Amino acid sequence: MRTLKYLLQKEFRQIFRDPSILRLIFIMPVIQLIILPFAADYEIKNIKLAVIDHDHSSYSRNLIAKIASSGYFILTNYTGSYSEAMGKLEHDKADLILEVPVSFEKELVKESESKLFLAVNAINGVKAGLGSAYLRSIIQDYNKEVRTEWIQFPRFDPETNIAVTYSNWFNPSMNYKIFMVPGILVLLLTMVGANLTAINIVREKEIGTIEQINVTPVSKVHFILGKLIPFWILGLAVFTLGLGIARLFYGITPAGNMMTVYVFAAVYLLAVLGLGLLISTYADNQQQAMLISFFLMMIFILLGGLYTSIDSMPSWAKAITKANPVSYFIEVIRMVVLKGSGLADIKSQLLTISGFAIVLNGWAILNYHKRS
Repeated sequence: MRTLKYLLQKEFRQIFRDPSILRLIFIMPVIQLIILPFAADYEIKNIKLAVIDHDHSSYSRNLIAKIASSGYFILTNYTGSYSEAMGKLEHDKADLILEVPVSFEKELVKESESKLFLAVNAINGVKAGLGSAYLRSIIQDYNKEVRTEWIQFPRFDPETNIAVTYSNWFNPSMNYKIFMVPGILVLLLTMVGANLTAINIVREKEIGTIEQINVTPVSKVHFILGKLIPFWILGLAVFTLGLGIARLFYGITPAGNMMTVYVFAAVYLLAVLGLGLLISTYADNQQQAMLISFFLMMIFILLGGLYTSIDSMPSWAKAITKANPVSYFIEVIRMVVLKGSGLADIKSQLLTISGFAIVLNGWAILNYHKRS
């Protein structure tokens, strides 16, 4: 223990001696956590809509007014020519085209049904899918308003309607920030922890101090623990700072016990830091360590379940997510913060991450070779 104490003193002095590392550890995650949730918005707004109105009736005008007042669409072109509207779509001046036929009002009143044509610019698949879904929802809502109005007239037979009342559990206001901020905090914690430890041993190699340590009787276990523990403590400090920002800037108050999150975060950091140390034992210089770390971070981010649901991924991608520690922590922090889950609810994820921590740190210890 005395040997480990001296190694920890050395590591903390080395960390606090370099102000750039402290800025990287604390200031960078704070700025990113404040800015990124505002940009990572699942809602699509300001969708440019071109309308081709061949009918020019009161029904078509009311429909267009309802769409324009929804807050999701910007009416960029109102014309009677399909070719003109398509030109707007081809030149990215319109995202959707809504064409109202000549007999829209006539067919709606006499036949009780009418058709609309919708063309969508699907280059941006997400925007196209959500934009068309918003528009169909508004049209369906308008259709209900018209039918409700008609029921008041005796010549129309009232139809049976089934009303659905729903409630949003765990996130009643459907605020995407409550959903995104915990996940972004996990990614930032992972990037800081893995990158710093990945370049830690490599930095010792480049400046030559690793040779001085190798000729001492310090064991490999003490050496790895001396590299691991300081960043584990700093990682928990960054995590605490991130939770404070989440509460101060976004008003996110966890529904569950915070000790549950801290228990999982402590084990998770051991796994992530162990991965960084493992990378550093293989890399010969900081550039190699950073490139390997960047490669793994891209996989962790894209297959972590933050931006796309894991359930919607193909089977081969789901198999990869089983080996992705980020996916487990994102799931757990959302369960605790939004649902109020406890340790009993996350025991399977906790056991899996504990396995990651044991394997990665054990691998790093075995792979580190002392050279005389």
